[in-house]
Amino acid sequence: MRQALAYRGETGMWVAEVPSLPGCVSQGKTFEQAIENVRGAIELHIEALEHHQQPVPGERFEAMLIAM
Repeated sequence: MRQALAYRGETGMWVAEVPSLPGCVSQGKTFEQAIENVRGAIELHIEALEHHQQPVPGERFEAMLIAM
């Protein structure tokens, strides 16, 4: 299980990033589509790390929202 941060990007598309997997980002026209797409991106990202014999970072489940 991974945490994802989803937000509207500058173009209006939804962007979903996975903080525990640097560079693992996806997007979609809707929030739901972005989440579905980032699930696939997580799988591919982990497969690529394993293929290249790189360590797969664990999920830390440490997040805090700070609104200013």
